[in-house]
Amino acid sequence: MNDLRVLTNTAVATENDKITAVGPQSDLERSHPTAARIDCARGVLTPGLIDSHTHGIFGKPRFEEQELRASGLGYMEIARQGGGIHSSVRDLRSRSEDELFALALPRIKRLAAHGTTTVELKSGYGLTLDDELKSLRVIQRLQAALPIRIVPTFLGAHEIPLEYRAKSSQRAEYIALLTDEMIPRVAQEKLATFVDIFCEPGVYTLDETRKILGAARTHGLALKLHADELEPSGAAELAAELGATSADHLAAISEPGIRALAASQTVATLLPGTMLFLGKTRQAPARDLIAAGAAIALATDFNPGTSPTVNFPLMLTLAVSQLHLSVAEAMLGATTNGAAALGLAAETGQLSPGFSADLALFDIGDIRELPYWYGDHRCSRSWARGKACHG
Repeated sequence: MNDLRVLTNTAVATENDKITAVGPQSDLERSHPTAARIDCARGVLTPGLIDSHTHGIFGKPRFEEQELRASGLGYMEIARQGGGIHSSVRDLRSRSEDELFALALPRIKRLAAHGTTTVELKSGYGLTLDDELKSLRVIQRLQAALPIRIVPTFLGAHEIPLEYRAKSSQRAEYIALLTDEMIPRVAQEKLATFVDIFCEPGVYTLDETRKILGAARTHGLALKLHADELEPSGAAELAAELGATSADHLAAISEPGIRALAASQTVATLLPGTMLFLGKTRQAPARDLIAAGAAIALATDFNPGTSPTVNFPLMLTLAVSQLHLSVAEAMLGATTNGAAALGLAAETGQLSPGFSADLALFDIGDIRELPYWYGDHRCSRSWARGKACHG
């Protein structure tokens, strides 16, 4: 199992929101005689899965685009026709905060039902000051309503809004809105931990990305990038240069990009479900990244257009079958490295004393079954910070 430690006849003791002991069941029963017991029925207990890249705040699904892609239209062509992200932007702008909250709540519960105990949620379908703040306030309400740990990310640079595309000067106006109004307001109201940007040819350039993320850093926000998803553009190299916490997607990363991430502390977050759903044969070069020394995380990219899934164990299946990871590497990407992709490596992602009591229980007899039963629902219970999320 490579470097994955698999223990048998083992118990985990928790107190309040922390793990206090991990060891032989008989030893922990003697040392904790009054503790309440949860029978795991000889299933597999893992660290709670950490989904470090999602877009869960949206209105309607975009199922019609799947047929358009099947007919031969590409991602960027659908976007040029007003679909893609712009479709979700129009929809979200028409909805109230209460409506978005009501839509998001069951989605996040379904994430937890598959074993996810920490999830990153992005804004990015508003693209105005008020609509981005509305989305982030929905995330804030979800944090208060649910036990699952939620990490908020501001993605006002998800696209250039259609109303700012008529003239080149308008593009600069929107970037100024991001740097001079949106980011300062998000920081002032403490609505996000990270600022993300879609750095891709046809969306945001390297220079624009540098400017926007520079403003984020000035206001004390950590950095993420959608990087080299469709074309190699130098985004991974920029992520490493800027000290971004993660660079995500990377299906088109270049050799220099691989080397840059490997030489940095930036986590390479891979989203195999997205490329599968888009019908692409190319996935991120996970083996090359690992061979170079980069840290690999996995995530669902849950969103209404290109990865409409809350099933994190399915990402483990794809990691093994499409990215050619071992089960140990896939589990590391879903736990310890997923935590690192959110700046939480010292807090969660491990079943060790002192770490957060974030756990997932699966109805399997061997950890290798988790990616094997692909698409199946095997999570029977999950806990975040000691509180039940599912089951």
